[in-house]
Order: sequence, then C-alpha cells, then structure tokens
Amino acid sequence: QVQLVESGGGSVQAGGSLRLSCASSGYTITSAHCMGWFRQAPGKERERVALIYTDSGITLYADSVDGRFTISRDNVNNTVYLQMNSLKPEDTGMYYCAADNPPLCRLRFGSAYYWGQGTQVTVSS
Repeated sequence: QVQLVESGGGSVQAGGSLRLSCASSGYTITSAHCMGWFRQAPGKERERVALIYTDSGITLYADSVDGRFTISRDNVNNTVYLQMNSLKPEDTGMYYCAADNPPLCRLRFGSAYYWGQGTQVTVSS
C-alpha cells in the first residue's frame, strides 16, 4: 500500500521558517516522474506550490513562493522536502504532497497519482 505522509507543519509568525517532509512508503520516489507540494487555503482552490522531477532534479515554483521556498528530494530516505522561508500570512493553508508516474508530470496541471493527507501551516502576522 502506497502512503505519502506529510509532517512538519505548524504555526509560525510572519518571517519565520518551516520545513515540510513527505515520507513515502510502499513507493520508491525514484519511480515517480515528479513529486511536489500543493496547498489549499479555506475557501480557495488548491494551488501547486512546487514540484521536482525526480530524475533530473529540475524544479518549478509558483510565482508566489519563488525565491522563498525550496523543494528537494532524498532518494536514500525516500523523502521529499519543502523548505519554507520568509513565510507570509497568505502562505497559510493545508499542504499536500503528491506524486505522479511516468511518462507525464500531471502535477503541472493539478493532478497526481498519489496524494498525502496533508499538514497544516498557519502563519500569523
């Protein structure tokens, strides 16, 4: 059974940092074509935050987080991370990890083969 388990969320003040982790079990992240992070705030649509192509390491970021967030992968520990710096109140939301299989990276279009359950991030001003 495949599981993507997010952790590392919490409450921080604006300007602070958090590091989210997405641990995969039953699924080797090198099998994925890409993995990424999405977020959803109350009353808003889900937004793709960042993704990484697991083979090449190429990354893509939403304009709203570019320069502040960094996505990375640890193939040995089968984990994907999202380092979030200079957090803003508008970064508040539930953050979800996702993975997609080859040959396409549907994360770019908001779809995925696997989803985690999410971890809450709250940024106060």
